[in-house]
Amino acid sequence: MRNLADPIRVDSADPADAMGQLAVGLLALFAQMERTYTCERAAHARALAAAHSRQVGRPSLLDPAVLACAVHLRNAGHSTAQIVAETGMTRSSLHRYPSPRPPPLLTAAEPTQEGAVAPTGQTTRVPVAAS
Repeated sequence: MRNLADPIRVDSADPADAMGQLAVGLLALFAQMERTYTCERAAHARALAAAHSRQVGRPSLLDPAVLACAVHLRNAGHSTAQIVAETGMTRSSLHRYPSPRPPPLLTAAEPTQEGAVAPTGQTTRVPVAAS
């Protein structure tokens, strides 16, 4: 009788010899193929559900009005603590649902008459010397 604490040995897939390396390689290939096919099937199922106007995944528990208020407050420049206090959302929901603030555009700048820098609206391109 086998002791359950003893490991199960599989001598046919010993990676030290050529046949073992081939077996391990084939198993890895089949695992990768199955992963690819699983992802394709899931993407196809999501596309079909979206085409038939069915929701994919769990339904949202947040009220759309509260979510719209949080987005408005975030775009107005309020801090996370202020938005949580105003809407009653949790911090994790606040970071999960509304899209983050858009990143500032990086543009070239020209000095003004007072010495401050004013944006020109064009991006800068720095030439790279060939070596």
